[in-house]
Amino acid sequence: MTVSVTGATGFIGNYVVQELLQRNIAVIATGTNRQKAAQFDWFDKVTFCELNILKELENQTDSIKKMAESDKLIHLVWSGLPNYKDLFHFEEQLMPQYFFLKKCIEMGLKDLTITGTCFEYGMRNGVLGPNLPSNPENPYALAKDTLRKFLEHLQKKQPFSLKWMRLFYMYGKGQSEKSILSQLDKALANGEKSFNMSGGEQLRDYLPVEQVAKNIVDFALQNEINGIENCCSGIPISIRTLVENHLASRNEHIELNRGFYPYADFEPMAFWGEK
Repeated sequence: MTVSVTGATGFIGNYVVQELLQRNIAVIATGTNRQKAAQFDWFDKVTFCELNILKELENQTDSIKKMAESDKLIHLVWSGLPNYKDLFHFEEQLMPQYFFLKKCIEMGLKDLTITGTCFEYGMRNGVLGPNLPSNPENPYALAKDTLRKFLEHLQKKQPFSLKWMRLFYMYGKGQSEKSILSQLDKALANGEKSFNMSGGEQLRDYLPVEQVAKNIVDFALQNEINGIENCCSGIPISIRTLVENHLASRNEHIELNRGFYPYADFEPMAFWGEK
């Protein structure tokens, strides 16, 4: 079996490639920069293709053909994060994403797994099950949700398997420098006496990125379930507890300056996933 992975050099993509290789699956990995990709331990174990879906697809036909001929495609790539409120997501990302995936399908791809976002559920509080109707309220979520709907219509004309995995929150080595635990680690490394954060009472759903990658690969490899699934723990945890647990795991202490930042206006106060 051969599985293609777009966005292989990203935070999640790196772990997805590792998970596939651990299962002795042949991998076609893509990224926009070969030099960056060559820095990963898995580079010599995969077939690497440079690909930038925001550029002319006609000039990248060879790479797309390789992916289209693989048994499955795990599509992770998406630019512009974590700026969820940027209009870039539907003004510049949405249509290139769709046309790239459509081209793969036209060239023979039969099995497609895509990562969506918990933000597709909108400003709902409480438990979020995969059967809830979507109601995206920020540009990123709107673009993702629209892409899924476009592909569902494409399925009616050209049948293929579509698996949509909505990601909740995650943490781990290699995560964005803007994530709260990365900022916390930086404050500790700099010897700062206090750490600025929000009130910390938001309830969220977190998984280690290794588990996220395993869930994505499990979902992609199985052939019984299509449609929408949540990638979540199902267990709500407050941001404050997340931070305190991280400090405890490192046996470190820093004064938490809670309330320094306001709560984000693009996400509910308390929500978590249901599998």
